[in-house]
Amino acid sequence: MPVDRFAAERPVPKPGILEIEPYKPGKAKADGIENPIKLSANENILGASPKAVEAFAEGAAKMALYPDPRASILRGAIAEKYGLEPDRLLFGCGSDEVFQLLNQTFLEPGDNIVQPAHGFAAWAIGARACGGEVRNAPEKDLHVDVDAILELVDERTRLVFVANPANPTGTWIPFSEIRRLHEALPPSVVLVLDGAYAEFQSDRDHADDFELARHEHNVVVTRTFSKIHGLASLRVGWAYLPAEMTAAVDRIRLPFNVNIPAQLAAVAALGDDDFQRRSVELVEIWRPWLTQQLSGLGLDVVPSAANFVLVKFPSTPGKTAVEAEAFLTSRGYLVRGVANYGLPDHVRITIGLEEHNRAVVDLLAEFMGR
Repeated sequence: MPVDRFAAERPVPKPGILEIEPYKPGKAKADGIENPIKLSANENILGASPKAVEAFAEGAAKMALYPDPRASILRGAIAEKYGLEPDRLLFGCGSDEVFQLLNQTFLEPGDNIVQPAHGFAAWAIGARACGGEVRNAPEKDLHVDVDAILELVDERTRLVFVANPANPTGTWIPFSEIRRLHEALPPSVVLVLDGAYAEFQSDRDHADDFELARHEHNVVVTRTFSKIHGLASLRVGWAYLPAEMTAAVDRIRLPFNVNIPAQLAAVAALGDDDFQRRSVELVEIWRPWLTQQLSGLGLDVVPSAANFVLVKFPSTPGKTAVEAEAFLTSRGYLVRGVANYGLPDHVRITIGLEEHNRAVVDLLAEFMGR
């Protein structure tokens, strides 16, 4: 029986809220171990650009001031960097807030979103908070399956979310598949292309995403400063979307959602091409090495275009993913179990510095050889 919220003895959340699974971040602590190596959250192992750190420190002197609600300096820097129209940019407290705003703008109770089976958790949280249904399309060998997504789209579908490369799998699909997906969607459905890890896939021209959004009225492209730029703690995300959609979403965006030090640091990070280059080069060197070494231990490593690898462990007692994660934690290396993403046999490992990557391989060799 539904609860009569008006007659209840205390405030009762609206239907569906208490059924939402809270977001589970990568662990940051290990019992009894001081300063463990954190490879659980896909943060930039090089830290942040020194230029961004300096800009952030300068911004601290402006703590008493409200930030520019339009993030004008950052808006201009991104528009110039990527050749985008400034008025078609939207900023959020991380790209998570952008996803939430899109859900709030387009979803009513009974509407639905469609996402790949192992989609990023924040998409679904925002949809369910709006009373929306979340439909998970089966994936093909942990890759986005366009046909499976299209099979779930109906007259109540309002948004389709796709990350390319994907999290937590690291897999990607060619842009031709993205275009095929868009062409088959009803024009009333918003296609959200989450590019949080786009910079780590250097063999593809991600300008294609922006061009699609430029010429179509139902495509949104999102980016974040948390990964390649190493500004995860500052929570700066942005989107490029049609002007009329920007105007609608901006009506419910909370004012001052990107603070002054974050805006200044993001502008400085955007201009530090050397730091971005070094961040990509580190991943391009150690991602294939880690894949090769872990495969040599008999583990199944999913091909990745992101700054992490997803590793499948046996179901044999003593060698499971849960036990592997616990073993690495006990040795001071934090990785991410992804059972909450429907992958109970897998562990996600962020690409670290050389000494971190070698240590992880040595420890897992010990674990598998026990």
